Amino acid sequence: MDDRDRKIMKLLMQNGREKISDISRELGIPRITVYERIKGMVDNGIIKKFTLVPDYDSIGLSAVAFIFVSFRNTGKLSQRELAQLISEFPEVHETFIVAGQWDILIKVRAKSTIEIGNFVLDKLRVIDGVENTETISIFSAVKD
Repeated sequence: MDDRDRKIMKLLMQNGREKISDISRELGIPRITVYERIKGMVDNGIIKKFTLVPDYDSIGLSAVAFIFVSFRNTGKLSQRELAQLISEFPEVHETFIVAGQWDILIKVRAKSTIEIGNFVLDKLRVIDGVENTETISIFSAVKD
């Protein structure tokens, strides 16, 4: 990757639907060059996928929380398997295996903090291998 690729990627990260002709014009390079560079980044796995970011308030998922999870090895699931299992719940939008006091960090979205509480109590804490949780409710996102 060179400086041009980084500039193209930055524009695509700001707006994945940016037209190749607009990128070409903004960077002052031919359209075919922009196209080939994007294709090369996709082919080389630098760009994993093109996706969209919904307005979560508009679709009724305005409550957000980060939940720290402590793993307890019961011999049934590894920490990776537990993280994978947790990631499959529809409320879970991101899952990370982390270092430090906690073992797993998840980001959840729901209609309300009550629904997040129900998720923690009725789904998350009953999983074999989940020892403790700590939920951090989000007031607002400065950069998402």
